[in-house]
Amino acid sequence: MKKKKNKIIIAFILFLIALVINFNNEWINNTIYIIAYIIVGLEIIRKAIKNITRGKVFDENFLMTVATIGAFGIGEFPEAVAVMLFYQIGELFQSYAVNKSRKSIASLMDIRPDFANVEKNGKLQKLEPDDVKIGDIIVVKPGEKIPLDGYIVEGKSSIDTTALTGEAMPQNVVEEQEVLSGCINLSGVIKIKVTKKYEESTVSKILELVENASSKKSKSENFITKFARYYTPIVVIIAVFLAIIPPIFIKDSAFSDWLYRALSFLVVSCPCALVISIPLSFFGGIGGASKMGILIKGSNYLEQLSNTEIIIFDKTGTLTEGVFEVQKIKAIDISEEELLRITAYCENYSNHPISVSVKKAYNREIDEKQIVEVHEIAGCGISAKIGEQNILVGNEKLMNEKNIKFTKSNDIGTIIYVAIEKKFAGYIVIADKIKEDSINTMKKLKNNNIKQIIMLTGDRKDVGESVASKLGIDKVYTELLPDGKVEKVENLLKEKSKKGKLAFVGDGINDAPVLAIADIGIAMGGLGSDAAIEAADIVLMTDEPSKIVSAIQLSKRTMKIVKENIIFAIFIKVLVLFLSALGLSTMWEAVFADVGVSIIAIINALRVFRVEKLKIYQKS
Repeated sequence: MKKKKNKIIIAFILFLIALVINFNNEWINNTIYIIAYIIVGLEIIRKAIKNITRGKVFDENFLMTVATIGAFGIGEFPEAVAVMLFYQIGELFQSYAVNKSRKSIASLMDIRPDFANVEKNGKLQKLEPDDVKIGDIIVVKPGEKIPLDGYIVEGKSSIDTTALTGEAMPQNVVEEQEVLSGCINLSGVIKIKVTKKYEESTVSKILELVENASSKKSKSENFITKFARYYTPIVVIIAVFLAIIPPIFIKDSAFSDWLYRALSFLVVSCPCALVISIPLSFFGGIGGASKMGILIKGSNYLEQLSNTEIIIFDKTGTLTEGVFEVQKIKAIDISEEELLRITAYCENYSNHPISVSVKKAYNREIDEKQIVEVHEIAGCGISAKIGEQNILVGNEKLMNEKNIKFTKSNDIGTIIYVAIEKKFAGYIVIADKIKEDSINTMKKLKNNNIKQIIMLTGDRKDVGESVASKLGIDKVYTELLPDGKVEKVENLLKEKSKKGKLAFVGDGINDAPVLAIADIGIAMGGLGSDAAIEAADIVLMTDEPSKIVSAIQLSKRTMKIVKENIIFAIFIKVLVLFLSALGLSTMWEAVFADVGVSIIAIINALRVFRVEKLKIYQKS
């Protein structure tokens, strides 16, 4: 790139010397023009010849070569140099834009690990990540990348997950906690037991996803590719006719005048602005999304996202935390702390999610010596003797069977009723907590012209409707099995308009069938989930629903820029092509219509890299 820049500067200086100083000697001026032309044009001529030998005739190199050599042939030396010089300036802008886009992707690619320190017989061996086996113990020092997925067996640290999730805040990790490849160890030395081979690890799957993203083209890109394939030969044929036919049939017309028009026509016809700026816009959009922890598998999905009309959400783990927590404690004649304590003691030997959530809320050491005569009552609950007290913990059915008078709770969630010595002592409400991020997300989706927001869940009707009501969701379908979700999505696909798209947002594990049939499958919290990365078209690397809004905003912004470039480039080109054919424009206008429009389109495309405005959706 530096070499190209130097060539352009030298050629531009020579061009100005010949144009401005004017040595009053045609041979000297023309020689300077030719030297300047060779400096910037030789590379283009070589490419044109090389492509012709490969059967690829009608490209921008061919058009520039024919137009400039033709200009020399009719004595228009300044125009010939100007065309090639400004074309190279346009190429320089293109290189800059592509490099900027590659750097945004490269920041993600930087997660690729270089080595793994494997502990064997008390010694460390530096191995390629591919050579590490499942079950091996790897040692990661501060400042090193975690090379493979696994869990910590020794040590604690804080890790930087920015490259994977877009989250700048370091995450603290301790023994028995899972860690993912691609993260950077910031502080302490940690030993990790490997749970996945490198090719199955998070970092490998993400890199493969991003590297293949450009292979899935959008409709806009496919249109431009087909457009250029047919458009270029047509304008070359028109240019040939423009140079030959009018001088034959129009009296007193000079061949040189019509050749000049034809050459100007050729310069204008080059579809560089479209061929360069449209893929660049999509590439920039995908790169910008990766900075925010949003992985888009292809520009086709980025384009489809801008036309989303219906968004369907799974509930558990998507809009809610997916973890049962104690939401309310109602105690009668005893303290809330005491009610929670005796309930936790009764649930001590159970690993049921409800029991785990009670013990987590109690968060104290349980003296198992106090727990005797524990009996599980199938479908009802547990009876136990805690100290000297006989305790019953369970559902309404248990209270009714034991003839205990109790106050029924109307709270949404799982209700645990507690009785001490056959006397009602209160109840505990356990429910899945709604994510704080979910409420703002629903509001912002509606502000982005999403016509319908729908929730599907396998949960009870009262629970599902309660969550939908709190979030302001338009429709909710409850008590659905996986095949029921598929059926609902198939029906909803019929409700969208012809151009509209339906997106399904799930956790990517048990929702894989629905993710597959939706127009756009979005996996929430896909970090470390193989099923999420495989099944979805878009993977959000954290469990923040607001990133969906960011992705939609980014897609709409990208498509706006793409449409602006298409309309602007085609309008200017058609206008100057028409003027060139009539002889009302010179090659200077032709240069602007080609190179100038390309530079403007590229600069416009670069706007897609500015993702800072979109980050507000992640913070709100």
